[in-house]
Amino acid sequence: MNTNLAAELTAIVTDKNDKQLFVQKNGLTYKVLSEVDAEIGDVLNGFAYTDKNDQLVFITDIPDIRPNHYGWGEVVKVNHRLGVFVDVNWPDKDIVLSMDDLPAEGRLWPKEGNKVFVTISVDKKDRIWAKPADEEQFFQDFVEGTKDMHNSDFTGVTFSLKKSGTYALTEDKHILFIHPSEREKEPRLGETISARVIGLREDGVLYASMKPRAHEVMEEDSLMLLEVLKRSENHKIPYHNKTNPEDIKLQFGISKGQFKRAVGRLMKQGWVSQDETGTFLIKNPEDEEK
Repeated sequence: MNTNLAAELTAIVTDKNDKQLFVQKNGLTYKVLSEVDAEIGDVLNGFAYTDKNDQLVFITDIPDIRPNHYGWGEVVKVNHRLGVFVDVNWPDKDIVLSMDDLPAEGRLWPKEGNKVFVTISVDKKDRIWAKPADEEQFFQDFVEGTKDMHNSDFTGVTFSLKKSGTYALTEDKHILFIHPSEREKEPRLGETISARVIGLREDGVLYASMKPRAHEVMEEDSLMLLEVLKRSENHKIPYHNKTNPEDIKLQFGISKGQFKRAVGRLMKQGWVSQDETGTFLIKNPEDEEK
């Protein structure tokens, strides 16, 4: 076992030609990938690993993601028999995040372009693996949410998929929790999601929903009527189900059937009511979401 793999080390320059520099440590020779001005006999400090061709290589810049140091890597390839390959910013090397450390269901694996928060480990066969951070790693320095964040929109990267719900981390290090009832489908590990805050947990985690706001899923005619009611005097319009179809067409540009369906959707939401004098707003959906 090579104890110097994925590790910082000091090595001696033992060979040099016009194109390449080589260093040696404990009898093993490493190709230097970094551009460095050195002569035979010089001592270099750096980081050693095996490249994509399993050749020993050496770089002088210590990578951020290394054993016991975590960072965000980007998935660049998926192999369903092995796991996912992650770009951790090591030259000529992508690191495998094993299927053993991924969700049991392949549909929940990260795909190309998704991000995973990982560290590095080396097994007894000198194989270098990416290892995902556990939940404690995220909760150590997350930023607690506040009540005034209610109804705010956030984006975050999912880092934990549980039966109870999905956890995601925002750029500002807030943690979002999405209950299964607050999403249309379960997001993948490492997927960037958009959600709005619907509550605050005692520990500062933000309860969030991936479902659209009610008024965002309304059809165009309903939204148009809703805007008209919000802008009208006393939030009322003198149009109802008994109104002449031509008057409705002239005023709103829609048929009487479209008008009735649009009003029906708004009434189902509890936002409008109607009598023989017209249609009126009884609850503003924007106030409901505050």
